[in-house]
Amino acid sequence: MSTASPLTVLVVGATGSIGRLAVAEALRQGHAVRALVRPGRRAHGLPAGAEVVEGELTRSESLSAVVDGVDAVVFTHGSSGGGRSAAEQVDYGAVRNVLRALNGRRVRVALMTAIGVTDRAGAYNRSTGIHDWKRRGERLLRASGLPYTIVRPGWFDYNARDQHHLTLLQGDTRHAGDPSDGVVARQQIAEVLVSSLTADAAIGKTFELVADKGPAQQNLAPLFAALKADRPGELDAVLDVTDMPLDAEPASVREDLAMLARKGA
Repeated sequence: MSTASPLTVLVVGATGSIGRLAVAEALRQGHAVRALVRPGRRAHGLPAGAEVVEGELTRSESLSAVVDGVDAVVFTHGSSGGGRSAAEQVDYGAVRNVLRALNGRRVRVALMTAIGVTDRAGAYNRSTGIHDWKRRGERLLRASGLPYTIVRPGWFDYNARDQHHLTLLQGDTRHAGDPSDGVVARQQIAEVLVSSLTADAAIGKTFELVADKGPAQQNLAPLFAALKADRPGELDAVLDVTDMPLDAEPASVREDLAMLARKGA
């Protein structure tokens, strides 16, 4: 069963390589789309049917008008360089600030993070902290009580021409840190993110998204339905390792989680 009515969808990170595709895919599926861009940034390459709105992801007060009236949010944002500070302010901060701006209003959310996001010990996370901050963003969304889907895609566009058969994994066990963890086309990531917004079977599910050899499936509903749902009230995904104890988290993160839990109650 799915919710087939057209939505007003906000795409966060709309000018990025996945965000542009998510904007186009949401329009293709019949939704009204708001494409969020930074103030003063030119929105080259966005489809003419999208409404371009300005807001600063690091400032929740700049997002109140942006989220007003939306039915769904697709997060495709990500920090590009800038180290730990950018990871905290963008990868995590964008989720926190949009959720704050929503102020408890119930919308559907699709959040893109990354395969390997629970790998805390790898060199990439040790040098950047990006996995930890993306994972904290996931936790905020689970704590919010909103109906969500969290998609952790493999390596973008490393797939072969005949490699489009989607596989949804859980437990985040692939930590090589290279394309052997899994690959998937950017276009398919966008399709899965947008399609999850109207699929009841995708609610409360977290999964890694990769592609194997074979044609793309036309119907994603069976893939969503086969997944285990995250446990209500838990901060981590259903099969994830639990190696990020809450009492060891930064005080600001614990405060954000408590605030969102209160609003979602």
